[in-house]
Amino acid sequence: MPVTDPPFQARAISKRFGATLALDGINFDVQLGELHALVGENGAGKSTLVRILSGVHRPDRGDILLDGMLCDFKNPRDAIAAGILTIPQELRLVPSLSVAENLALGDPPVRRGLPRLNRTRMREEARRRLVQLDFEPDPDIRLDRLSFAERQLVAIAKALQRRCRLLILDEPTAALQTHEIDRLFAVLARMKSEGTSIVYVSHRLDEVVALGDRCTVLRDGRVAATSRRGTFKVADLVKAMTGRAIAQAEGDTLVEGEVILEDADNRPDSMRLHAKEVLGLAGLLGSGSANVLRRLFGIGSTPSTVRRNGALQRFAIPRAAVSLGIGFVPDERRLSLFMNLSVRDNILLPSLNGLKRGMRIDRERCDRLVGQLMEELDIRPRQPNLRVAALSGGNQQKVVLAKWLARAVGVLLLDEPTQGVDIAAKAQIHALIRDFARRGGGVMVRSSELPELALLCDSIQALHRGRVTERVRRAEGFDEKRLHTAMGG
Repeated sequence: MPVTDPPFQARAISKRFGATLALDGINFDVQLGELHALVGENGAGKSTLVRILSGVHRPDRGDILLDGMLCDFKNPRDAIAAGILTIPQELRLVPSLSVAENLALGDPPVRRGLPRLNRTRMREEARRRLVQLDFEPDPDIRLDRLSFAERQLVAIAKALQRRCRLLILDEPTAALQTHEIDRLFAVLARMKSEGTSIVYVSHRLDEVVALGDRCTVLRDGRVAATSRRGTFKVADLVKAMTGRAIAQAEGDTLVEGEVILEDADNRPDSMRLHAKEVLGLAGLLGSGSANVLRRLFGIGSTPSTVRRNGALQRFAIPRAAVSLGIGFVPDERRLSLFMNLSVRDNILLPSLNGLKRGMRIDRERCDRLVGQLMEELDIRPRQPNLRVAALSGGNQQKVVLAKWLARAVGVLLLDEPTQGVDIAAKAQIHALIRDFARRGGGVMVRSSELPELALLCDSIQALHRGRVTERVRRAEGFDEKRLHTAMGG
C-alpha cells in the first residue's frame, strides 16, 4: 500500500515577534480523521502555531501545505475557505442573535429573486446541523440563553456548515462540566469517523492521553517530542514540556489558626476560614459556589455581611472588601487585569496609596517591590514595562496574584485559579497558594476539578443549590465519591 503525505502539513515554520523567537523550524502535520493533540507550557509556541494554521499570522519562514499544494493564507478568510476552522476559548459568536442566525452569519440563505432572508430555510439548516451533534435546541432561542457547552456545540455546527476539513480546538473543556465533556468527546469521535481532522490544544494532559491519536509537545518554540497513542503517559508529556519532572505542592495537615473570615449571611459554622488554611469550595454548575466568593468580595445586588477577624462588617462594593484585606481573583483573569497596561502598573494599582512619599509616588520603592514579586513568583519575562497582554496565561495569572501580595492582603478568594494554565505554571501557583497560607493568610478556592482541591486544600466544602452539604478535612481523607454525592452528582 503506497504511503501518502498527510493532507495538512506545516514544514519548517519559524516566526519572530521583535526579539522573541516564538517558533523555530516547527514541523507539524495532521492525518485524515486524526486527532492530533498539541501541548506545551504557556509561551511554548502553541498559540502562534495555531494562529499561523488559521491565517491570523503569516510565518517568517516555512510552508503550509494542503493535499501537497502550497498555501499562502493572507487572513483567516483564506484558511476558512481552505476548510481550516478554529474554535478559540472565547467563542466567536453573537450572544444577542438566535442560534439559527449565528449559524447563518457569513452565508445567510436568501429568498430567490429577493434580497430577504429565508428564515424558514435558515431554521431548517440549523436543525439539520445541530441534530448531527445530538443537540436539538429551538433554533430561534437567543444564544445567550444557552450554557457555554451548548454555545460550543453551536460553534462546532458552524464549522461543519462551512465544510470544515481541519478543526482546531483551543482548550475546549476548560469551562465544561463532566457530562458536557463526555458529550463533546462523543461529538469529536463522530467527526473523526466522518473524516474530519482535529488539532486539540489542551493543558489537561489526562484528556490528551485518552483522546490523542498522536501528541506533539512544544518547548521554547521547538518540537520537543511527537508520540503515537499508547506510547506516552502524563509523566512523559510533563517531562517533554518542561525538561524535568514537576513536583506537586501538597497541603500539610492543618494547624488551625483563628477564624479570620466568616460568611455571616450563610448558615452558622458553614463558611469559616481560618488563618493558615486553604479551604476548597466544590460544586456543580449552578451550585452557588462561585456566588459565595463574589458575595464575600462585595459583588452582587445585596450588601455582604462578614466577620473579619471577629468584627462584623457590612459592605456592598469591592473597594470595601479590599480595605479589609480581602483580595479576589475571578475565573476570567482578564477581569482582574488592564491588558494594555504594563506588568508593573497592574501589580501596583491596588497599592499606590501606600507607596507614596509625601504627595508623590515613591518610584524607587515601587520598582523594588515589583522586581521582588516578579522574582518570587517567577513572572516571565522579567520585563516590568512589558504590556501584560503580551504574557502567557500562566504568567498573567501570577500577575493577578502579585497585585494582591503587593497589597499585603490577609485573605485570598480564588475562583478557578489554574484554569487554562499549563502544568508547570499550575504547580507554581499551587506552591504560591500554600506559601501564602503558611505565612498566616487564609485562602478560599473554588475549582471544578476535585483532584486539584484534594491536592491543594486543608478542608473541602461541597455545595448544592447554595447550601453547604458537606465539609471534609484532609485528616479524615478526601473521599471524591462522597464529595461528588454531596454536590448533587
